[in-house]
Order: sequence, then structure tokens, then C-alpha cells
Amino acid sequence: QVRLVESGGGLVHAGGSLRLSCAASGPVRDIKNIYEYSWHRDRPGERRESVASIHVGGHTEYEDFSQGRFTITRDGAKNTAYLQMNNLRPDDTAVYFCHVWVYREPGKGTYESWGQGTQVTVSS
Repeated sequence: QVRLVESGGGLVHAGGSLRLSCAASGPVRDIKNIYEYSWHRDRPGERRESVASIHVGGHTEYEDFSQGRFTITRDGAKNTAYLQMNNLRPDDTAVYFCHVWVYREPGKGTYESWGQGTQVTVSS
């Protein structure tokens, strides 16, 4: 199965920026069959929420809070997705998780994988 490792989290002042990375590894066939990367976050006391997603074809989607401040991209050659976060606010403080959907062999559906998360803390 695909394994995901996030990096790039840390402590930043309000108004600052961070770039998160999500590196995918595993069987070559599975890596080639990742069709969507997405970022999610767990804020203290809140349910996990979607942040942004990018389809292999390039289509991106954002939530209201991330639209205009965050940008999701992917580098197919490096099997890595990124989340550029600008103008960060204290309420962006959360553990950020990378997630992928992967096609199985034809006719056998899909599966998903999650990373372990990276902490982002925004101070006021």
C-alpha cells in the first residue's frame, strides 16, 4: 500500500507562511495509480475537516477558509504533494494530514491511505 509522510509543519506567527509536503512511497503500480491527493486537518476539539484536494488531472478544490490563502499542488515526478499556506491565522493551528485515493487493479475498486500528520501552530 501507499505510505505517506508529511513534513514542513512548525510554529509560525500570524500572517506567516508554511509549505507542507506529502511524500508518497510504496509499490510502483500503486504510486502510478494515485488519482487524488488531499489535505485535511484536526483542530483542537474539532472534527477532522477537509482543507484542499487535487486530482491527477489537475482539478483542485478548496474549502471556504482555505480558498485564496492556501494552494495545493503536486509534483508527479517526485510523487509529492504540497500545501502552500499563506496569511496563516491562529485558528489554522491543527495537525495537518495528507490523504490519497488509489486505484486497485481493474475491477477491484480503490483504497485510501493517510499520513501520520504534521503539527502547524500559529501564534497571535
